[in-house]
Amino acid sequence: MTKSELITYLSEENPHLYQSDVERIVNTIFEEITKTLSLGNRVEIRGFGAFSVKSRDSRTGRNPRTGESIQIAASQKVKFLPAKSLKEMFNK
Repeated sequence: MTKSELITYLSEENPHLYQSDVERIVNTIFEEITKTLSLGNRVEIRGFGAFSVKSRDSRTGRNPRTGESIQIAASQKVKFLPAKSLKEMFNK
């Protein structure tokens, strides 16, 4: 599901709301999640899961074409841990 599909779905499920209002709500939620993660904080949505930022140390990698060793810089990545109820739904 894409963001536009989500907005359309929510607009259809809530006919009392304008689609522009639903779009603003969805965008605000995503912006707040992004802002919180960029500060290094955790975002937890009960019943769905938790997003957190993990640091990856610099390391030595290998260029697959040439076999030459290259240095890979340290970076950050977003990690998602699904809630127990979400995992159980998929593992029935």
